[in-house]
Amino acid sequence: MSDQAKDERAPDEVEATEANAERTEGSIDGDYEALVRLLKENEDLKDRALRVAAEMENLRRRTARDVHDARTYAVANFARDMLSVSDNLRRALDAIPAEAKASGDAGFKALIEGVDLTERAMLSALERHGVKKLAPEGEKFDPNFHQAMFEVPNPDVPANTVVQVVQPGYSIGERVLRPAMVGVAKGGPKFAAGAPVEPGPVNEQAEKDA
Repeated sequence: MSDQAKDERAPDEVEATEANAERTEGSIDGDYEALVRLLKENEDLKDRALRVAAEMENLRRRTARDVHDARTYAVANFARDMLSVSDNLRRALDAIPAEAKASGDAGFKALIEGVDLTERAMLSALERHGVKKLAPEGEKFDPNFHQAMFEVPNPDVPANTVVQVVQPGYSIGERVLRPAMVGVAKGGPKFAAGAPVEPGPVNEQAEKDA
């Protein structure tokens, strides 16, 4: 092959080489952009997966809490109704004169014992289902569990101490089925730890109901 022919083909080969180099560079740039895009998509998918996992964990906790509440408080309305029955049994027992109790009549004594046993059995059954009695005499007044019926001047005990329980209260779990109706002391020293909790206003209607 002549030198002239070689010289004539040299520019074409140079152009081809440059074109190949440009294509290679363009391919590298394209691969880099694709890699960056894939990395971003991976981060997005990872973030989405973490969010879904967090939502599922929150859902699991809410479901567990709802199931616990359902088990604990399912009998709340029934228990509240049964407390009214228990109150009536207690009123019936309290209405019996002491002379009648001491009369010695065997049938009458058996009736009293039966009513008393029925009341205690009912309260025991409620307690097995999480219902607890609130009899806070001597405790600090707590408006979350107690209802102030009246105040008793008594300088010998700290102010806002429950000095009389008119009607016991009941709670189930952390909820109050019925607040204890109480009388609280006034005029005495404050409680040593923290400021005393002020009792709510006297509920006249509740006092009549009691």
